[in-house]
Amino acid sequence: MSPSDPDTLHEHISKQYDHELFDIRSRVLSLGGLVEDQIHSAVKALLEGDTDLAERVIVDDYKVNSLEVSIDEECTQILALRQPTARDLRLVVAVIKTITDLERIGDEAKRIARHAIDLAAHFPKRNQLTELGELARQARALIRDALDSFARMDVDTALQVAERDKQVDSVYESIMRQQLTYMMEDPRLIPVSLGIMWSARSLERIGDRACNICEYVIYYAMGKNIRHISIDQVQQDLMRR
Repeated sequence: MSPSDPDTLHEHISKQYDHELFDIRSRVLSLGGLVEDQIHSAVKALLEGDTDLAERVIVDDYKVNSLEVSIDEECTQILALRQPTARDLRLVVAVIKTITDLERIGDEAKRIARHAIDLAAHFPKRNQLTELGELARQARALIRDALDSFARMDVDTALQVAERDKQVDSVYESIMRQQLTYMMEDPRLIPVSLGIMWSARSLERIGDRACNICEYVIYYAMGKNIRHISIDQVQQDLMRR
């Protein structure tokens, strides 16, 4: 069979197309790993008062932005040249949405790093940061598992992440109440409490964006947009399949 044979040409194009789809999925996970590192470093800087580490997180944010733009451009090329349909189209859409949320998670890590620098100047007591450390642990676990569900396109893991986000919300609300109490009892604690509250808000948003990524996994796997559907309803739909 000659290289110019239509079947050979089609097979070559098909393999190249499959490689492009595999590549964008792999690069999403690379971006996710970079974002996880940013979150880890930002939280470490916050809890330990490490301003040098916080500055590094802020500087390194450009790496997240650059990779997000690069993946987005690759997806645009696939849409324009390959004109994917059905499942392949859902994959490209899921990738585009996922990298947007990952870039915004990177922005939240940068915000936490900035709060870390501000808080270091006020020397917060360690017991004021204990619950914040637990919130950070849970939020990081959510993004890690959301990326795992994306890597395997695992609907069950995606649903579990969405359920566990309720725990993150509960810890966040507890921190807000606690810091409000501190501020009312001692106005001198207001700068520290505000920094902790804004940092907690960023961590809560990271949990929300982890849930968004899981929604895209379900969209790809099931062809179903669940943004305005309860988790219970999604589980019932899965049982009917």
